[in-house]
Amino acid sequence: MAEAMAVIMAAGEGKRMKSKFPKPLFTLCGRPMLEYILEAACEATGAKPVIIVGKDGQQIFSGYAERADFAVQEVQRGTGHAVMMARKYLEKGPELVLVIAGDTPLIAAKTLKRLIAAAGNASAAVLTAKFQDPSGYGRIIRNGDQVAKIIEERDCSPKEKAINEINASMYCFKTKKLLAALDGLENDNAQGEYYLTDCIAILAGKGERVAAVETTEEECLGINDREQLAMVRRLIAKRINRRLMMEGVTLIDPGDTYIDYGVRIGRDTVVYPGVFLEGSTEVGEDCILYPGSRINGSVIGNGVKIQNSVILQSSIGDGSVIGPYAYLRPNSHIGKKCRVGDFVEVKNSEIGDGSKVSHLSYIGDGVVGKDCNIGCGAVFVNYDGANKYKTIVEDGVFIGCNVNLIAPVTVKKDAYIAAGSTVTDDVPEGALCIGRERQVIKEGWREKWLKNKDLK
Repeated sequence: MAEAMAVIMAAGEGKRMKSKFPKPLFTLCGRPMLEYILEAACEATGAKPVIIVGKDGQQIFSGYAERADFAVQEVQRGTGHAVMMARKYLEKGPELVLVIAGDTPLIAAKTLKRLIAAAGNASAAVLTAKFQDPSGYGRIIRNGDQVAKIIEERDCSPKEKAINEINASMYCFKTKKLLAALDGLENDNAQGEYYLTDCIAILAGKGERVAAVETTEEECLGINDREQLAMVRRLIAKRINRRLMMEGVTLIDPGDTYIDYGVRIGRDTVVYPGVFLEGSTEVGEDCILYPGSRINGSVIGNGVKIQNSVILQSSIGDGSVIGPYAYLRPNSHIGKKCRVGDFVEVKNSEIGDGSKVSHLSYIGDGVVGKDCNIGCGAVFVNYDGANKYKTIVEDGVFIGCNVNLIAPVTVKKDAYIAAGSTVTDDVPEGALCIGRERQVIKEGWREKWLKNKDLK
C-alpha cells in the first residue's frame, strides 16, 4: 500500500475566470491545468488520487475517470467542507494524505515529496513561500519553527496582512489526525465557510507538531483569473524552452516561440520567432522552422524546411521543403525530398518521395506517386456535391499548369497531362493526355464587334 494518497481540490467555481468551462481544464501550453497537478501528485505518492469536483464537474470526471477517484462538493462551503466530501476515501486510505489546490500547476513532484517527508515526523506539514506581494493569500502564523495557524487574507488584521510568508494551499496530514480535525471545524468566519486551514490551528492548539516546508514563489502561484493564467503559461513555456535548448535545439527568440508541453524536437533544429508547435508534434533533427508556421499534432522528419505554413495532423518526410503559405490539412503525408510550395493546399492525401507541387494547387483525397511534377494551378476535383472521390497519380507523371483532374480518375505511370486539360477518364501509362478545346482565331473580330456596338 502507498505511504500517501493525494486529494486534489478542483471544486471551485472559478468566478473570476468568467467562463462556462471548469477552471482546472483551462489549458497551459497544450495541457489542462489539472494535468500538471495530477502528474505531480501521482509521481509523489505512487497512488491513484481523489479529485474533488463541484456539481458541474462532469467534464473533469469524463476526462479523468480512469486515472482518479472522485468526490463531489454539491454546495461550495469552503475548502474544509470540500475535503469532508472525500471522507470515504480517507477512512480507508494510507497513513498520510496530501491535499493540493487544483489551480497550482507549477508545483513539482519533488516538492510534494518533501511535504510528505515532513508530515512523517509531524501531525501535518504546510507548504509555504515568501512573496514580495502576498496579496490574496492566507498568511502563515508561526510559533518558532512550527506553524501555529493560517489566517485567510479576508480575516487578517492590518498587522497580519504585513506578513509575507503565505500559505500555498498544499498540505500533508496524518490521515487520522485530519479526520479528527475535520470533525471539529466551525464556520464562524467572514464567509461562513469551513476552512481547511482551521485544521492546522486545531492540531497546533492540541500541542500537535505542524511543520512548515518552504518552497519558491513560482511553485506556489495559483490561477484565479485570465491575467494569472497568462503569467503561469509564460513560466511553463520558459521551462519547456529551457529543456529543449539544453537538449540541443536552437530557439532564436524563446520568448516569441510557442511550444506545447508534449512537443519533441531533435538536435540542431532551428526554430525562428513566431512559430507555433502544438499538441504531440514531433520534429526531427537539422530542421529549420522559419517564422509564421503553425504545426499541430504532426510528425516532421529530419532536415525539413518549413516557412509560413500550417500543418495539421500530418507527416513530412526527410529533406522536404514546405511553403511559404502551404496548407497541409489533416491526414496529409508528404514523402522524402518533396516540394510543397506557396499557396498549395493538401488534404487527406499522399505525395510520394521526390514529387513536387510547387505553387497554387489543390491536392484533395489523392495519391501522388514518386517523382511527379504537379504544375501551377492544378486541382484534384474530389467532390461532386454529394460524395468525395479519390484521384490516383502514379510514379513519374507530369501534370501541366491549370489541369483539372475530375475524380475518380487514375493517371498511370510516366503519363503527361497537357496544360489546361480537364481529365475525366483514366490516362494510360506513358500517354499524353490533351483534354481541352482546339484554339480558334477569328481575324478582324474586334473591328466587327465595335461596328455592331455603334449601330446599337
